[in-house]
Amino acid sequence: MMDVKIPKSKINLCNLPKNIPLSRIECSKADNIGVSLQQLILNPSKNQDRAIIDMNINPNIAVGLERVGKTHINRPAVAVGRTTLQTYAKLANHAARLAHGFHEKLGLTQKDRIAIASKNCPEYIESIYGTWWGGFAAVPANAKLHGSELGYILNNSDAKVCLVGPELYDAINQHRPVNLEHLIIIGGTQYTDLLSSKPMPLAPVKVDDTAWLFFTSGTTGKPKGAMLTHGNLNAMAQMHQDHVDTAETTDSLVHAAPLSHGSGIYMIPHVNKAACNVIPESGKFEPAEIFDLAEAWGGMSLFAAPTMVKRMTESPSEPPARSFRGIIYGGGPMYVEDAQAALNRFGPCLVQIYGQGESPMTITICNRLIIAHETNPQWEKTLASVGTPFPELDVIIADENDTPVNPGETGEVLVRGATVMKGYWKNTSATADTLRNGWLHTGDIGSMDKKGYLTLMDRAKDLVISGGSNIYPREIEEVLLRHPEVSEVSIIGRPDPEWGEIPIAYVVGKASESELDNLCTQTIARFKRPRVYVYLDELPKNNYGKILKTDLRHLDHG
Repeated sequence: MMDVKIPKSKINLCNLPKNIPLSRIECSKADNIGVSLQQLILNPSKNQDRAIIDMNINPNIAVGLERVGKTHINRPAVAVGRTTLQTYAKLANHAARLAHGFHEKLGLTQKDRIAIASKNCPEYIESIYGTWWGGFAAVPANAKLHGSELGYILNNSDAKVCLVGPELYDAINQHRPVNLEHLIIIGGTQYTDLLSSKPMPLAPVKVDDTAWLFFTSGTTGKPKGAMLTHGNLNAMAQMHQDHVDTAETTDSLVHAAPLSHGSGIYMIPHVNKAACNVIPESGKFEPAEIFDLAEAWGGMSLFAAPTMVKRMTESPSEPPARSFRGIIYGGGPMYVEDAQAALNRFGPCLVQIYGQGESPMTITICNRLIIAHETNPQWEKTLASVGTPFPELDVIIADENDTPVNPGETGEVLVRGATVMKGYWKNTSATADTLRNGWLHTGDIGSMDKKGYLTLMDRAKDLVISGGSNIYPREIEEVLLRHPEVSEVSIIGRPDPEWGEIPIAYVVGKASESELDNLCTQTIARFKRPRVYVYLDELPKNNYGKILKTDLRHLDHG
């Protein structure tokens, strides 16, 4: 098929040639060098001429909700259990009212940050869309974090408003930073007052404006805010629709995982298609409840950590007669035998993704057909990988000089493309270290075979992934070293059949386990605390005094 060239001045999405994919349409430029329209839309930062602006298209991620709120007015948008709470017309109306309330009643200006700290609830969806509708940046925070950790995020993000679940109000208020002007209980009087505002038109934004400030811890232990733009999220949504899970209007998405993370990211392409967002009534992940909801709503997908998939597979409850449309898993390793067992129980609906907060849910994919292809002689090897790169992205394995290595050789995973963040919030040094030479340096170590399948050797070096949650050893180590009777400490991950990994503390000192446990409980989230404490006379070190975690892993794993 030949490329189709169109003068930039005449670009109009409504008048594009029919049956021609975007990747085959080029915009003519003065120097006669064509640039893909798809490239301009998905990665305008690489191009001087920004097609989105030229075409007068508002890249606000809430455009999808605005559209379906007019075209699918009676379609269920938000449900709790089997009960519909909001249609798409109502959800769009509430988002528009909240946006106006943020502007007029709270005095916020466009680009201000609005934090959301809550367990999954129906108001969460209108809150985050209200934030985008008004042109603000959302700061979703993990509800499992300790009050001090939430306080750090609120302070670092310069959030002026935090919409908080009732269960977290006291914890956040105790660690409330000076910059936080409004702490509003979701569903409370002040929140209801915001909803009484008149609806406002969708705010115009720029493609590079921050939409989601995604706080992810680094190896330093201090959370960093990855600035995900409207362009990033639009690109992710399209890639999800094209390659991961093709949602239709009659489909549904159950939010069994936190809306502050992957489930909230995947909400976007489902809203764009007017699919229903379903919140489990229990507020928990219970396989029997998930099965019941899949039966009730049909066409259901969910994002789940591998441990969640394993729990569903091993559940004694009867699986739904109406099969899942998609079980998308990531955030940790899925053992081959576990994937096979899930495949046997649920059929060919499994999709594996690998991504980071810095490139949300989009680096590589192992799709349904590949996972279900058990007759493939390389099936087990393929299943042990994290799939192949999304076609819209460049992914390479590079050495310490950023030079690509040969297939099968080990190196760092580097990524570039439209989903890669624009940088870390208020952290130029971390941005410069992570975004180098046009590439996102993931910190993950892996190898890629000749067919493009990526196998991860080590995730973010010392990262411990427990139940799909990231636990950074240095963060725990810094807490334990506060105890006067601890001279040295090192945290490693120990394989665990239920959680994937659990954090283990190797300690040099006389502090008791109970003392160290109490110290962790008072300072960091409960899920991060070590499950086991092992006492040594000294930790293994190299000639430069660096602790050898590899030796500790060998010691721990036998």
